[in-house]
Amino acid sequence: MQHTTDIKEKLAERAGRQKEVPVQTLPRDTGQQKEEAIRLLRADEIECRISTINVYGLRLLLYKDARVDQKILDEMFTPFGWQRTHQEIDGKLYCTVSVWDDTRKQWISKQDVGTASYSDKEKGQASDSFKRACFNWGIGRELYTAPDIWVPAAHIHIREHKDKKRHYTTTDRFSVHSISYNERREVSALTVIDQDGRIVFQMGDGPKASQPEDTDPYLVLLHQELERTGIPLKSVLERYGIQDISQMTPDTYNKALNGLMKTKTKGAA
Repeated sequence: MQHTTDIKEKLAERAGRQKEVPVQTLPRDTGQQKEEAIRLLRADEIECRISTINVYGLRLLLYKDARVDQKILDEMFTPFGWQRTHQEIDGKLYCTVSVWDDTRKQWISKQDVGTASYSDKEKGQASDSFKRACFNWGIGRELYTAPDIWVPAAHIHIREHKDKKRHYTTTDRFSVHSISYNERREVSALTVIDQDGRIVFQMGDGPKASQPEDTDPYLVLLHQELERTGIPLKSVLERYGIQDISQMTPDTYNKALNGLMKTKTKGAA
């Protein structure tokens, strides 16, 4: 009987030791670790889009395209470590971007909905929902901290639309020359240039873009007409109540140029 009691006590003691073993928690989500490590966008991966334009200037927005998202996903998770799927819910197209978590042996997914494109509705929704889902993974999220990018008319070529009154357009193109971030992954310095390399917007102490010689085709045409007619630039500026040619609005420029083109060449009979 004593022997049986001893065995029961030993079994109970062993069971107690097993209960005291601390429970091992699962390691951190691999997908979450990689989201924190997703790098910030470089200047050459950011594009500029005109959001509004009027006679006084234009406003730019910074954005990334789907090719940048694909490149960074490949870079961070390898081409075999992520996947995208699309599904339609209540007439709206959703994209799910999934990343393989090798620790848990499962896919970790993040989803978002897209908006229609004017040119290609289905393709536009697919691309937009993919880009939004990638934002959820942290790709390009720093663009939300970009400053208000206003470019005054004096720095660009704005013309009134010939078929629509008070509608303005430009053929200028813009790109990010340099961008810097602080420790909170926020934009701290930004330089935007036009197609000729001229700085049109600058914030912070980022690298300076080299300024090329002034070869503005609009100003060249204006100076050619001034030389042809023999009218001094000062007279034109005084007529429109401005002191410098950089203060010319698109309307003022068009009026001045039209007036000069109707004027006879100097010395002509």
